[in-house]
This record gives sequence, structure tokens and C-alpha cells, in this order.
Amino acid sequence: MLRPNAHDVRRRDFLRWLAASPLLASAGGIATLEPLIAQEAPRRIFDDIVQSAEDALDIWDLQRAAEVTVPPAHYGYIMTGVDGEETYANNRSALEQMRLRARRLVDVSNLDTSVNIFGRKWDTPIMIAPCGSQKAFHADGELAVARAAASRQHLQTLSTVSSTAVEEVNDARGEPVWYQLYLSPVGPGSWEGATALMKRSQDAGCPTIVYTVDLQGGSNRVTLERYSREDDRTCTNCHTPGGRAGGPKPMLRGLPRGTPDPGLGRSTTWETIPRLRDATNQKFIIKGIMTAEDAELCLRYGVDGIWVSNHGGRAEGSGQATIDALPEISEAISGRIPIVVDSGFRRGSDIVKGIARGATAVAVGRPYLWGLGAFGQEGVEKALDILTREMEITMRAVGAPSLSDLGPHTIATS
Repeated sequence: MLRPNAHDVRRRDFLRWLAASPLLASAGGIATLEPLIAQEAPRRIFDDIVQSAEDALDIWDLQRAAEVTVPPAHYGYIMTGVDGEETYANNRSALEQMRLRARRLVDVSNLDTSVNIFGRKWDTPIMIAPCGSQKAFHADGELAVARAAASRQHLQTLSTVSSTAVEEVNDARGEPVWYQLYLSPVGPGSWEGATALMKRSQDAGCPTIVYTVDLQGGSNRVTLERYSREDDRTCTNCHTPGGRAGGPKPMLRGLPRGTPDPGLGRSTTWETIPRLRDATNQKFIIKGIMTAEDAELCLRYGVDGIWVSNHGGRAEGSGQATIDALPEISEAISGRIPIVVDSGFRRGSDIVKGIARGATAVAVGRPYLWGLGAFGQEGVEKALDILTREMEITMRAVGAPSLSDLGPHTIATS
């Protein structure tokens, strides 16, 4: 077992303080708040921390290893939701409470886990979600993730606020990634800046823009602030002394500022979408859709794909779980464009539930970040391997030789 250092002891004291918090008790207790402590009863029985990626049995082993490896403020950046963490907790509880219908005596000797998105066949529906500032969790950051994703053939999206340039990530991966574009104030904030980012990603070969719209109103990340107050380290590999991990990023440096564009900020409307869509030859996905109404608007405004997301519980407080939003969105889309879903997916069985409820692919964020923070590229590979193995076991259990055999009938109704 790893020997805790002074920062580890302070973090554990902090978690004990949170566990005793009246606010936490009123919110339903520590079991409802995965970000704040190691989740699940087995962790209280077997509390050893794995010392290598190979030793990890599930995603939670990687979480615990990352907790004692990543600096507190940076770990808080991974773990935080918003407000009282209700949306974060809802994402997990909805998936945990959903039950699968087991089927017997089906030939599941050969599984087909492939998906086709925009004419490209992928061996797995498990995608790498965009997450910023990855050098805050490991020195190799996005490069380690790109190499891991390539070694396991997972589709990957790079964050606007990545700590590595898209050209370097593409080189490490050996092929282009999808590229995320944020709304202002997280993103460029001007039309010139937005189109420059799209052109740069297009010139780098990125086939798809993932336009992320779920932080338009900002976010109140209380847990991140609490972790940050417990951390006195200076981390110059991701930000300047005294600054935060959200400081200047390679993709934002040197952008043409132009005039701040109200149409790219909090006053953005659907009328902005055709303008952005027509500014690039890339496929155009909107990330952050949570209702059938907005899904229908995506179709009306010519979007190529939908990404169902509440930003892993980091967008709005008291939000609906993405797995619960999926059915109405899937019904509205009726197979006309692909649907990606993220937020709260931690088990291979969760992946199966997402596909059964209408997703084309399921993206994960925190699971691979825990692997990255704990063990670098090997940790990311292990996270993806765990999810893949669990998904395949679950497919056999529900009698689904291929992803196309999953559907509403896979989910128990009571």
C-alpha cells in the first residue's frame, strides 16, 4: 500500500470533514456524492491503493490511486460538479438504479461491438470525451491519452482548453481527433477567434467540430474551490504561479481577438448555428443537448450529430441525468443523425444502458482521467480495457451478440 504524504493526510482530513458536514447529511449522505469520497461499500472493506495499472480491478481502483497522486486542486478539477453536486449525483444514481433484463441460451460466442459514425467504422462505442488541462493530472497529458486511445482504437475529442496543441495530439495518435469548440467566455469570444480555431483544426485534419453549449450560463464549482483551498503547491506545468489550471492554453494563444461577438456569448441563439456550420467543411455536432425540443431544433438547423451531456454534472445544478434524457431525444431524432451521450458512465454495464436507450456511442471523461492521473498512458489504457471487458460481459448477459441487438427491451421497466 502506498505511504500517504502530508498532502494525502490533509485530503483525507478534508474528506472526513465533508462526511461530517450537516449540509452533506441533508443532501442524502456521503453515498450520494461520489466526487467527495471513494464510492461504494467495497471500498470501505478493501482500502488498499493499487500500485500499478495492471492491478486495477475496476474504475474505482484508478480513482483511489489518482486521489493520492494528483495534487488536491487538480484532483478537485476532475471531481467537481456544481452547487450541491445534485446533477453529478443524479447521473450516477440514475444509471445505478436502472436494471437490465437478462436473456438466456443466446449464441454470444462472437460479439460485434462496432459502430459506424459519419461513414467511419469504430471497433467500440466507447469514446474519449473532451477534458481540458490534462497536463495538470500527468506530465504527458493529452499525448498519453491520444496514444492510449490509438492503441485501443477509441474515437477521441480534444478540448478547446487542452494543454497540448491539436497538431501534437494528432501526431501522437497517428490520425486526427475530433475538435471541441466552446462558447465564450470559455472559448475565443469573437467570430474571428472561433473561425480561426475551426480552420486550424480543419487544417490539422480534424473531421468534426463538437460545439459545446452547456456552459453558456457559467457554473458554480464549489467542490473545486474547496479542494483548491487545501492545496498550497505551485504547478507551473499547467498555469502560472498563483493562477489556475484554466490559464492560457496552446489553442487559445495568438488567436485573432477581433470584436467580442454577442452571438458567441451568453446571448447566443439557434440563429448562430447556421453561421458557424457554414464556416467549415467539418461535420458539426452540438454538445450539451438535454431535451427533445432542442434535439428537434438541431435537426431543423442542419446539425450533423447530437451529444447528450450535462458536462458531467458541471453545467447546471439540479439537472436531469443524461441517461434519463436519452429516450425522448432518441425518439425525436429517430435515427436520422448519430447521438453521443456522456456524464456518469463508469461501468461497462452503463455503456450497454446508454446504447439500449438510444445512443450511438458513449463518451467517458473521469474514468480515463483517473487512469491518467494515477499511471499515465498505462492507466488510460487500463480504464478503457476495464470498460470494454465489462461491456462485453454485460452484452452476453443480456443476450446481445451485437450493439444493434440492444434496445428499450434490454431495460427492465419495473
